[in-house]
Amino acid sequence: MQVKVAKDFAFEHAPGLPEALPEGEELLWQGRPKVLPLARQALWLDWVVGYFVIITFWRIMASTADYSVAESLTHGVPLVLMGIAASLVILFIAWLQARGTVYTLTSHRAALRIGAALPITLNLPFQWIENANLDLRKDGTGTIALELKGEENRLSLFMVWPHMRPWRLARPEPALRCIPDAAKVAQILATAAEARVSDASSIKVAPQAAPAAGGAAVPAEYLT
Repeated sequence: MQVKVAKDFAFEHAPGLPEALPEGEELLWQGRPKVLPLARQALWLDWVVGYFVIITFWRIMASTADYSVAESLTHGVPLVLMGIAASLVILFIAWLQARGTVYTLTSHRAALRIGAALPITLNLPFQWIENANLDLRKDGTGTIALELKGEENRLSLFMVWPHMRPWRLARPEPALRCIPDAAKVAQILATAAEARVSDASSIKVAPQAAPAAGGAAVPAEYLT
Protein backbone atom coordinates (compact mmCIF):
# COMPACT_ATOMS: atom_id res chain seq x y z
CA MET A 1 0.00 0.00 0.00
CA GLN A 2 1.33 3.42 -0.93
CA VAL A 3 0.57 6.78 0.63
CA LYS A 4 -1.79 8.54 -1.73
CA VAL A 5 -0.76 11.91 -3.08
CA ALA A 6 -3.45 13.94 -4.86
CA LYS A 7 -2.28 16.74 -7.12
CA ASP A 8 -4.51 19.77 -6.74
CA PHE A 9 -4.11 21.49 -10.07
CA ALA A 10 -7.72 22.22 -10.94
CA PHE A 11 -9.88 23.08 -7.96
CA GLU A 12 -10.70 21.99 -4.47
CA HIS A 13 -14.13 20.73 -3.60
CA ALA A 14 -13.59 22.26 -0.16
CA PRO A 15 -10.57 24.07 1.33
CA GLY A 16 -7.80 21.50 1.71
CA LEU A 17 -9.86 18.66 0.19
CA PRO A 18 -9.69 17.90 -3.55
CA GLU A 19 -12.80 15.72 -3.34
CA ALA A 20 -16.04 15.75 -1.41
CA LEU A 21 -16.00 13.67 1.76
CA PRO A 22 -17.54 10.23 1.33
CA GLU A 23 -20.87 9.58 2.97
CA GLY A 24 -20.41 8.94 6.68
CA GLU A 25 -17.12 10.83 6.97
CA GLU A 26 -17.31 13.98 9.10
CA LEU A 27 -15.09 17.05 9.01
CA LEU A 28 -13.77 17.64 12.55
CA TRP A 29 -11.10 20.35 12.28
CA GLN A 30 -9.10 22.39 9.81
CA GLY A 31 -6.21 24.76 10.35
CA ARG A 32 -2.86 25.96 9.09
CA PRO A 33 0.54 26.87 10.58
CA LYS A 34 1.13 30.18 12.30
CA VAL A 35 3.66 32.19 10.32
CA LEU A 36 6.10 33.34 13.01
CA PRO A 37 6.36 29.99 14.85
CA LEU A 38 6.83 28.25 11.48
CA ALA A 39 9.65 30.66 10.58
CA ARG A 40 11.34 30.15 13.95
CA GLN A 41 10.93 26.38 14.32
CA ALA A 42 11.08 25.11 10.74
CA LEU A 43 13.06 27.78 8.86
CA TRP A 44 15.69 28.59 11.49
CA LEU A 45 14.82 32.27 11.88
CA ASP A 46 16.26 32.48 15.41
CA TRP A 47 19.57 30.99 14.29
CA VAL A 48 19.84 33.38 11.35
CA VAL A 49 19.14 36.39 13.58
CA GLY A 50 21.63 35.14 16.16
CA TYR A 51 24.30 34.65 13.49
CA PHE A 52 23.98 38.21 12.21
CA VAL A 53 23.96 39.60 15.77
CA ILE A 54 27.24 37.80 16.52
CA ILE A 55 29.08 38.80 13.34
CA THR A 56 27.82 42.39 13.63
CA PHE A 57 29.13 42.61 17.18
CA TRP A 58 32.45 41.06 16.12
CA ARG A 59 32.78 43.52 13.20
CA ILE A 60 32.17 46.53 15.44
CA MET A 61 34.56 45.33 18.13
CA ALA A 62 37.27 44.60 15.55
CA SER A 63 36.89 48.08 14.07
CA THR A 64 37.38 49.80 17.43
CA ALA A 65 41.07 48.85 17.26
CA ASP A 66 41.60 51.35 14.42
CA TYR A 67 38.56 53.64 14.43
CA SER A 68 36.49 55.62 16.88
CA VAL A 69 33.45 53.98 18.47
CA ALA A 70 31.07 56.11 16.39
CA GLU A 71 32.74 55.13 13.12
CA SER A 72 33.03 51.51 14.20
CA LEU A 73 29.27 51.39 14.71
CA THR A 74 28.74 52.41 11.10
CA HIS A 75 30.81 49.38 9.99
CA GLY A 76 28.12 47.14 11.43
CA VAL A 77 25.29 48.77 9.47
CA PRO A 78 25.72 46.67 6.29
CA LEU A 79 25.59 43.47 8.34
CA VAL A 80 22.47 44.67 10.15
CA LEU A 81 20.81 45.38 6.80
CA MET A 82 21.82 41.96 5.50
CA GLY A 83 20.36 40.35 8.62
CA ILE A 84 17.08 42.23 8.22
CA ALA A 85 16.88 41.22 4.55
CA ALA A 86 17.56 37.55 5.35
CA SER A 87 14.94 37.58 8.12
CA LEU A 88 12.35 39.11 5.81
CA VAL A 89 13.04 36.45 3.19
CA ILE A 90 12.53 33.70 5.78
CA LEU A 91 9.30 35.31 7.01
CA PHE A 92 8.05 35.58 3.42
CA ILE A 93 8.77 31.90 2.79
CA ALA A 94 6.98 31.01 6.02
CA TRP A 95 4.01 33.13 4.97
CA LEU A 96 3.86 31.40 1.57
CA GLN A 97 4.03 27.98 3.20
CA ALA A 98 1.34 28.82 5.75
CA ARG A 99 -0.91 30.40 3.13
CA GLY A 100 -0.70 27.33 0.90
CA THR A 101 -1.27 24.83 3.70
CA VAL A 102 -4.48 23.35 5.03
CA TYR A 103 -4.42 20.60 7.64
CA THR A 104 -7.63 18.58 7.95
CA LEU A 105 -8.86 16.04 10.48
CA THR A 106 -11.93 14.01 9.67
CA SER A 107 -13.56 11.09 11.41
CA HIS A 108 -11.55 8.75 9.13
CA ARG A 109 -8.18 10.37 8.38
CA ALA A 110 -5.72 13.20 8.50
CA ALA A 111 -5.21 15.15 5.27
CA LEU A 112 -2.37 17.59 4.64
CA ARG A 113 -2.68 19.97 1.69
CA ILE A 114 0.88 21.29 1.46
CA GLY A 115 3.17 22.99 -1.02
CA ALA A 116 3.44 26.66 -1.93
CA ALA A 117 4.30 26.32 -5.63
CA LEU A 118 2.99 22.81 -6.41
CA PRO A 119 0.27 21.83 -3.92
CA ILE A 120 -0.29 18.18 -3.07
CA THR A 121 -2.62 16.49 -0.62
CA LEU A 122 -1.47 13.65 1.63
CA ASN A 123 -4.37 11.44 2.69
CA LEU A 124 -3.41 9.49 5.81
CA PRO A 125 -6.11 7.12 7.10
CA PHE A 126 -5.92 6.53 10.83
CA GLN A 127 -5.16 2.85 10.13
CA TRP A 128 -1.78 3.91 8.70
CA ILE A 129 -0.76 5.92 11.77
CA GLU A 130 1.38 4.19 14.41
CA ASN A 131 1.82 7.11 16.82
CA ALA A 132 0.93 10.79 17.05
CA ASN A 133 3.50 12.83 18.99
CA LEU A 134 2.69 16.30 20.31
CA ASP A 135 5.37 18.96 20.80
CA LEU A 136 3.53 21.67 22.74
CA ARG A 137 5.01 25.16 23.25
CA LYS A 138 4.30 27.63 26.05
CA ASP A 139 2.15 29.86 23.83
CA GLY A 140 -0.20 26.98 23.00
CA THR A 141 1.12 26.37 19.51
CA GLY A 142 2.59 23.01 18.74
CA THR A 143 3.46 20.33 16.23
CA ILE A 144 1.69 16.98 15.92
CA ALA A 145 3.93 14.47 14.17
CA LEU A 146 2.35 11.39 12.60
CA GLU A 147 4.50 8.25 12.68
CA LEU A 148 3.33 5.95 9.88
CA LYS A 149 3.23 2.17 9.92
CA GLY A 150 5.35 0.02 7.63
CA GLU A 151 7.96 0.65 4.97
CA GLU A 152 5.29 0.89 2.27
CA ASN A 153 4.10 4.17 3.81
CA ARG A 154 7.52 5.86 3.85
CA LEU A 155 7.40 9.44 2.56
CA SER A 156 10.07 11.45 0.77
CA LEU A 157 11.84 14.17 2.73
CA PHE A 158 11.48 16.56 -0.19
CA MET A 159 7.76 15.85 -0.42
CA VAL A 160 6.86 16.80 3.14
CA TRP A 161 9.41 19.46 4.20
CA PRO A 162 8.83 21.66 6.18
CA HIS A 163 5.67 19.83 7.25
CA MET A 164 7.57 17.12 9.10
CA ARG A 165 8.93 16.29 12.52
CA PRO A 166 12.35 17.91 13.05
CA TRP A 167 15.45 15.73 12.66
CA ARG A 168 13.57 12.69 11.33
CA LEU A 169 15.55 12.60 8.07
CA ALA A 170 15.94 8.86 7.50
CA ARG A 171 12.21 8.25 7.95
CA PRO A 172 10.33 11.57 7.68
CA GLU A 173 7.17 11.87 9.76
CA PRO A 174 4.51 14.17 8.28
CA ALA A 175 3.36 16.73 10.82
CA LEU A 176 0.82 19.42 11.53
CA ARG A 177 3.43 22.12 12.13
CA CYS A 178 3.09 25.10 14.44
CA ILE A 179 -0.69 25.00 14.77
CA PRO A 180 -2.59 27.05 17.37
CA ASP A 181 -4.39 25.24 20.22
CA ALA A 182 -2.28 22.17 19.49
CA ALA A 183 -3.33 20.30 22.64
CA LYS A 184 -6.99 20.56 21.69
CA VAL A 185 -6.27 19.41 18.14
CA ALA A 186 -4.31 16.43 19.48
CA GLN A 187 -7.32 15.53 21.61
CA ILE A 188 -9.57 15.67 18.53
CA LEU A 189 -7.14 13.41 16.65
CA ALA A 190 -6.88 10.89 19.49
CA THR A 191 -10.66 10.74 19.96
CA ALA A 192 -11.34 10.31 16.24
CA ALA A 193 -8.66 7.62 15.86
CA GLU A 194 -9.96 5.69 18.86
CA ALA A 195 -13.44 5.70 17.39
CA ARG A 196 -12.22 4.63 13.95
CA VAL A 197 -9.46 2.10 14.62
CA SER A 198 -9.78 -0.94 16.86
CA ASP A 199 -6.11 -0.77 17.92
CA ALA A 200 -6.01 3.03 18.21
CA SER A 201 -4.65 2.69 21.74
CA SER A 202 -1.24 2.56 20.04
CA ILE A 203 -1.74 6.10 18.75
CA LYS A 204 -0.28 8.09 21.62
CA VAL A 205 -0.30 11.80 22.29
CA ALA A 206 1.55 13.79 24.92
CA PRO A 207 -0.08 14.19 28.35
CA GLN A 208 -0.81 17.85 27.54
CA ALA A 209 -3.40 16.67 25.02
CA ALA A 210 -5.41 14.60 27.49
CA PRO A 211 -9.11 15.51 27.84
CA ALA A 212 -9.85 18.16 30.44
CA ALA A 213 -11.47 17.26 33.73
CA GLY A 214 -15.17 16.64 33.31
CA GLY A 215 -14.78 15.17 29.83
CA ALA A 216 -16.19 18.19 28.02
CA ALA A 217 -16.58 17.64 24.30
CA VAL A 218 -14.20 19.45 22.00
CA PRO A 219 -16.09 21.47 19.37
CA ALA A 220 -15.19 21.10 15.71
CA GLU A 221 -13.39 24.03 14.13
CA TYR A 222 -13.12 25.00 10.48
CA LEU A 223 -11.20 27.38 8.31
CA THR A 224 -12.92 30.65 7.58
